[in-house]
Amino acid sequence: FFLYGRASTREMFRWLSLILVFALPALTMGLLAEEKRTGTIELLITMPVTEAQVILGKFLGVLGLYAVLLVLTLAYPISVSTLGNLDWGPVWSGYLGLLLQGSAVLAIGLMASSWTDNQLIALFVALTLSVFFWVLDKFLALLPTNAASALEWLSFDYHFQSMARGVVDLRDLVFFFSVTAFALALAFRALESRRWS
Repeated sequence: FFLYGRASTREMFRWLSLILVFALPALTMGLLAEEKRTGTIELLITMPVTEAQVILGKFLGVLGLYAVLLVLTLAYPISVSTLGNLDWGPVWSGYLGLLLQGSAVLAIGLMASSWTDNQLIALFVALTLSVFFWVLDKFLALLPTNAASALEWLSFDYHFQSMARGVVDLRDLVFFFSVTAFALALAFRALESRRWS
């Protein structure tokens, strides 16, 4: 902050975006994997709730915890605003970007947790997928133009950086919502398949 000499939270958002890719899979690794390992998943599924309600309940619970953690970081932009004239537009869009990217990573983690009964396997699968989606746009110079633009569009960081600058584009919102919905649908399928096995 002091090296740039201006009131900006862009560096905070850049580092938080990277840290969350590694930290959020740890929140989700035991959501379903531990229930499968201990056998409590059968009790949960036989209750008067559907598989979709179980998936949505687990997802909304961990998303709520993540939202509380994000709120705790508001102290940083507030302290920056006391030292200079902070533009709050990029701050709010950056937090929206963190929330959307976090929901996508959490959904991927829940999906990985639904595939196995081992928490460490769920952690490593979610971590691998999250890091893969985050680094996709880092190797674009090595690829032809058409392939580079397609891979850039699949990158979490590409969509997040525009929000961190203060630009909320519908394409970025659709991307994060699509990744979240697709991962939750796969988690639902994995949980539903247990009923028939």
